[in-house]
Amino acid sequence: MADEITQASAPARFPRLSRPDPWSLGAVLIAALVLMPIGSVLWMALTPEDNIWPHLIATTLPRYLGNTGVLMAGTALLAAAVGTGAAWLVSVYRFPGARWLEWLLLMPLAIPAYVGAYALVDFLEYAGPVQSGLRALFGWDSARDYWFPEIRSRGAAVVVLAAALYPYVYLLSRAAFREQSGGAYEVARALGAGPFALFARVGLPLARPAIAAGAALVMMETVNDFGVVDYFAVQTLTTGIFSVWLESGNAGGAAQIATLILALILVLVTLEKTSRRNLRFHNLGRHHRPLVPARLSGAAAWAATIACALPVAVGFVLPVGVIAHHALANPEAWAAPGLLSALGNTLTVGGLAALGTVTAGLFLVYGVRLSGRALPRLLLPVTTIGYAAPGAVLGVGILIPMAAADNALADGVERLLGIDIGLVLTGSAFAIIYAYGVRFFAIAQGAADAAMGRIAPSLPMAARSLGRTARGTLAEVYLPLIRGSVGTALLLVFVDCVKELPATLLLRPFNFNTLSTRVYEQASLENLGDAAPAALLVSAVGLVAVGFLARANR
Repeated sequence: MADEITQASAPARFPRLSRPDPWSLGAVLIAALVLMPIGSVLWMALTPEDNIWPHLIATTLPRYLGNTGVLMAGTALLAAAVGTGAAWLVSVYRFPGARWLEWLLLMPLAIPAYVGAYALVDFLEYAGPVQSGLRALFGWDSARDYWFPEIRSRGAAVVVLAAALYPYVYLLSRAAFREQSGGAYEVARALGAGPFALFARVGLPLARPAIAAGAALVMMETVNDFGVVDYFAVQTLTTGIFSVWLESGNAGGAAQIATLILALILVLVTLEKTSRRNLRFHNLGRHHRPLVPARLSGAAAWAATIACALPVAVGFVLPVGVIAHHALANPEAWAAPGLLSALGNTLTVGGLAALGTVTAGLFLVYGVRLSGRALPRLLLPVTTIGYAAPGAVLGVGILIPMAAADNALADGVERLLGIDIGLVLTGSAFAIIYAYGVRFFAIAQGAADAAMGRIAPSLPMAARSLGRTARGTLAEVYLPLIRGSVGTALLLVFVDCVKELPATLLLRPFNFNTLSTRVYEQASLENLGDAAPAALLVSAVGLVAVGFLARANR
């Protein structure tokens, strides 16, 4: 009885709450920083100082939506047709130049779409070599003597964007065709299927998930584009953000348009996943027989060569040729003021952004793996949303709250210390680096997650049993084994930072240029000669990345 009374009178013990470890806290903090711009855009859209939705709906929004929809659909269809067709030909057949074209088809990834737009206009405009040659050949005196399609148009924008973006579909569909079993094709041939029936009834249905994923990437990049549509005077949702914010001075309205873009991307991603939700294909045989390419001959072989060479010519040879011609014809442009500083700025912000993004991605993935908590695991896939958010959207979500914090910080320091420190965040390249990190965090996070997933769990467990700390295990076990993937992620993030235009235009400090903004400024002034060196440098950086990508996909 005494024991019962003692137990009853003892104070109740509450369960001890485990203290969160630094890795879990760091992972949650990194995820919060990645998601903050998106949350900021949503908040500004819901609480605008001046609600301009009625005005937008009555005036420009239908045009923005219509042009954006046409560009997305047209670019996705053309890129899917080109990328899938080229992937099918190089995977299933052998023809003259097939082994070279298999890698050359990746080359347009090195050329920013806006560079392709400048080159196409220069090549096909009234004073360009094509129309000048036609006038000289047929004796025409002026544009009234003949008809030529309008170059700066929505249709031309579709062609330029598809030529730059079809490698996304090509890469994924080529991998899908290569993974298919040769037995399925042998059975189809035995049942009398010809080349077109093989493609339509066997190859295309099996590769549909990969093609859909590539087309979704193409549409997201199309929404993100600013350089092409601005140069061709096509008003889209992205150009609407620039117009409403920079010309009308309405940040809330820009946030509302940005929210519409986010909703469009969300619908796009949902439709893509839903469309292939019930599609599952498996190799039923124990021994998977790879697809053996058939050799083409005669006219069919050369037709396949031309069909695969044409996208390379439009997406890579034409832009590089036109830009290189201007660079050689204007050697003084290489010594033009501002080029060297733009190169230095590009290397600095791109390098810092790549290093910070990959480091944060490693920390997040490792922290989630160490933590058994639900919150970090829930946040891990959500952090990839930044890649789907266009640069202009991130610019809105970063600059407005960061400018307010910057002004508050400067005012506070001046009141306390009497020192005017100026704008520390928005007055430097910090906002650009932050935007790059959010935009391309999915690349770093995906590379780190895939690389760490390939390491046997017994290795880090053995290191921990031998007394290594979590940090020691990361440094001595994981990093040596995944350094190849980390290096690839650094390179890919750096190259994407070099090519990024909308976020850089919105977030750069006064009188701060990168190579991409210099190309845009000079080309907008119709000064392609001065834009050529910077465009070649951007393309050269992209070529290095494509070379590594081709090597990794052998």
